[in-house]
Amino acid sequence: MGRGKVELKRIENKINRQVTFSKRRNGLVKKAKELSVLCDAEVALVIFSARGKPFTFPDDAESIMKTYDRYRKYYSHQHGNIELENQDWYQEMLKLNEKCESLQRTQRLLHGEDLGPLSIKELLILEEQLEKALSQARQRKTQLMIKQMEELRQKERHLEDLNKELRLKLEPYGFNLKASLWGSTSSADGDGSFPLQPSLTYPEPFLQIGYSVQGEPSIVPKSMASETNFQGWFL
Repeated sequence: MGRGKVELKRIENKINRQVTFSKRRNGLVKKAKELSVLCDAEVALVIFSARGKPFTFPDDAESIMKTYDRYRKYYSHQHGNIELENQDWYQEMLKLNEKCESLQRTQRLLHGEDLGPLSIKELLILEEQLEKALSQARQRKTQLMIKQMEELRQKERHLEDLNKELRLKLEPYGFNLKASLWGSTSSADGDGSFPLQPSLTYPEPFLQIGYSVQGEPSIVPKSMASETNFQGWFL
């Protein structure tokens, strides 16, 4: 039967604990020696027993101290770089905080706040900054207005083109489009004639009132016509 799995906990039996320590210490020293020889690695092993007795590999204390000094330098270098990096970030954070405070102060000054402590020279500088900002705002406003005017001109030209197309489409149907675009048809030509309108047909019979037609007899009695002084009423 094979060995059972050893539970990893403190061995209560003193003799068994001492035997296990001796066996595993020798095995650990053997593994460290193999690692050093096979892999050309620098290995230093220090073990203290429960009574405080040290066991080392290699046996030369100078070699162990050399390895320890190398480790300490490496550890200090790594942690030193981390500390330097943290310091750099801290300095960068301080600079950003100062810049943010300066911008906030400038913003308050531009809004007309906290002007009391400023000297005449500082007020003149602030006035120049405001005038420069105002000039830039006016230039930007002018550019926007010119751009909007150009867009309106383009729309106007587009509408004129559409108007011309509609005129060309409606002229064959007899519409006189020399009148106003807004539907004004009250203006007459120089000879007193009105613009040509499409003819309208009415269903028969219909009533015409207010004028007489020459050459046609009136059906209204003469007596009624003489009494009312109206002539030419007919149905």
